[in-house]
Amino acid sequence: MSWLLKLYETYESNLGRVGEIEMRNEREYTLLPISHTTQNAHIEVTITEAGEFHSAEVIDKSDASTLIPSTEKSASRAGSVVAPYPLHDKLSYVAGDFVAYGGAVKGEEPFATYIQELQNWAESPYAHPKVKSIYCYLSKRTLIQDLVAFKHTLAVDEDNRLIEKWDKKYEGLYPEKPAIFSVIAGDQSSAFIRFTVYSPDRILTRVWKDREMYESFIHYYQERLGDEDICYVTGKTLPSTERHANKIRNAADKAKLISANDTTGFTFRGRFTHSSNAASISYEVSQKAHNALKWLIQRQGKVMDQRVFLVWANDELYIPEPTEDTFSLDPDEIPAVVSKSNTNEALAHEVAKALAGYRNKLGAASEKYQSEVNMMVLDSATTGRMAVLYYRNMNKEFYLDRLLHWHTSCVWLHRYRKNNQGEFVPFYGAPATRDIAFAAYGPRAGDKIVKGLMERMLPCIVDSAKVPRDIINSAINRASNPVALEPWEWEKTLSIACALINKDLTDRQEGLSLALDVNNGDRSYLFGRMLAVADVLERRALGDERRATNAIRYMNAFARHPERTWQVIQAALQPYQARLGREATYWTKIIDEIGNKFQMEDFNNKALSGKYLLGFYSQRHELYQKKDKSEDAVATNASTN
Repeated sequence: MSWLLKLYETYESNLGRVGEIEMRNEREYTLLPISHTTQNAHIEVTITEAGEFHSAEVIDKSDASTLIPSTEKSASRAGSVVAPYPLHDKLSYVAGDFVAYGGAVKGEEPFATYIQELQNWAESPYAHPKVKSIYCYLSKRTLIQDLVAFKHTLAVDEDNRLIEKWDKKYEGLYPEKPAIFSVIAGDQSSAFIRFTVYSPDRILTRVWKDREMYESFIHYYQERLGDEDICYVTGKTLPSTERHANKIRNAADKAKLISANDTTGFTFRGRFTHSSNAASISYEVSQKAHNALKWLIQRQGKVMDQRVFLVWANDELYIPEPTEDTFSLDPDEIPAVVSKSNTNEALAHEVAKALAGYRNKLGAASEKYQSEVNMMVLDSATTGRMAVLYYRNMNKEFYLDRLLHWHTSCVWLHRYRKNNQGEFVPFYGAPATRDIAFAAYGPRAGDKIVKGLMERMLPCIVDSAKVPRDIINSAINRASNPVALEPWEWEKTLSIACALINKDLTDRQEGLSLALDVNNGDRSYLFGRMLAVADVLERRALGDERRATNAIRYMNAFARHPERTWQVIQAALQPYQARLGREATYWTKIIDEIGNKFQMEDFNNKALSGKYLLGFYSQRHELYQKKDKSEDAVATNASTN
């Protein structure tokens, strides 16, 4: 129950945001009031304060999302069950003349139940004037008649029956196709109607955005809740519920986190006679916890193939995510890491500075709730059931310390991120888990594989667990086969593989830095250095010719049989050494220096470990750094002269 409690606390600490419309990715969302949900509406009907029809319009899809009052029954209605929403609902519920216009009704007429419930609200002590206006109008049973008459908001055939599906044969009745058929998937009877009240001075808030309307229904519905029981989340005696919210990930999501609607004996398996024997959750806690979860997912959740990755804190909602790379930690601080921190010590200082902002924000926690960080992974195996695959609640200091360790141990120099100007910016740090997935399994890896790897990497970040060996090996194998990849993809895969290798070595107290270690006598590291020199030498001789060097072409074979493959590469280098002339002496000397560091027994055909990629990257980086410095010196001398 701990995750329910934390979500409930999140709702309580953000009561000021209830009903406040926010935007993300050009989509509106809000923290729902309790006893409310969202629906996509198709028609907006405006009523006067006196309870008369004023106007109507078909709603554009971009404005369709509507916050509506909801009861326990209506929130979970399915099939032919008659369970109306209290105010806004489908045409078959809200139109008293639905049957008169050819609407099909099985059994109980939905309108009779709907109008009775609306009357109960309108006549209660908590009724809002807008509710009374809408009830006054709908009780006249003329909704469809008015919608047909007003600019053909609804369309009927020659027999005055609602048209089920638009057909060219109706063009004689309607010169233009009615707009309703452009926004609705089924027939007109399934159109969802939302209501608002017109005011001559136009200062009234729309019904579904009116906080007073929210409060009106909440107070009214509180008195109609069921029996009280002990809430397993808060420990208080409150009205309980067995019906819990769906639409958690999106408006079409039918999966529930808590469900006990199977009464045939399979759910309880003989242990309990009622679901409440297993756990009892109050209506208030269920509503607030689920609404907080929906809001957090819409606000900052990451969804991969319906799997949700969510990180939040009660007192400061935004928190550094464990799945992101070092470049994403703090846009105001990390540019320093990008340009300067090519050592672990400097990186640790910069990352700690970037995280300090979050520490300060989280340090100002309220007295009511302890400053903690929550991590949750959700997914559903079926359309009706959802599971919490991963949940952790950690002290914020402990969490930020773990992030600091990850971003300063799984590190290497990367060149695949872009800044706000669309320019590639190198950064020294940890890669994102999504990028690790593509490095290990390729850019065509399915969402199922990617989301599985992202979940497996979470314990490596927040629990300091070791990175799974199969992930490291997959990245090494792909980085060792550059001819099978595009150049940009290989460079990205190479740097991520180096970061994973370095993380594995760091866990074993053998970590290496990006700076070239000329004293490292490991055979794999030395072979990698030799391969890098061969690559740079040939690339220098090729000039503007952009084909792969022999070092790159034979890299895969070199990793498996280094001694034998090196002989092939060295023989292929001779024409390029001749082309460079005296300049080749510099590169040849470096190869000789590296060769002298080998122990006689180490220069063999035994397959190389991942360290050879570190040696390759560091040596190549060192050579290109010296080239850049020498070119800068030449340019400086030329400008001086």
